[in-house]
Amino acid sequence: MPPGPASLASGLQNEGDLEADPHLAEAIALFNRAEWYRCHDLLEDLWHQNQGPDRQALQGLLQIAVAQLHLERDNRSGATMLLGEGLGRLKPYGDEALGLGLGPLLAAVSERLQALQQGLEPDPGPLPELQALQG
Repeated sequence: MPPGPASLASGLQNEGDLEADPHLAEAIALFNRAEWYRCHDLLEDLWHQNQGPDRQALQGLLQIAVAQLHLERDNRSGATMLLGEGLGRLKPYGDEALGLGLGPLLAAVSERLQALQQGLEPDPGPLPELQALQG
């Protein structure tokens, strides 16, 4: 079970602190394994603890994780709304945020959102994995 907010380090103000946080690494691993509910819990905890420049990126990933959970439960309306909101929060970062490459994810989420908005079936395959940028 992911840690609750009280167990997370407080004051994640600096981008480097957040990128080095093991809770973020765990949340990304959960995202990549499509463990949407657990991923959501951990990202939400990080989001509540963070007031830094990457707060919107955390929320965007959180919303995409919840959208995927909605898709699994055949809640197309909820998925459409959250995919749009998540995409809107991540787009300003361009192709990278939180030390991660976002390009493939943004493209896949955009395609799913367009399909849902057109009343079509979104791609049922997995989302692209989030990968740490080499630097």
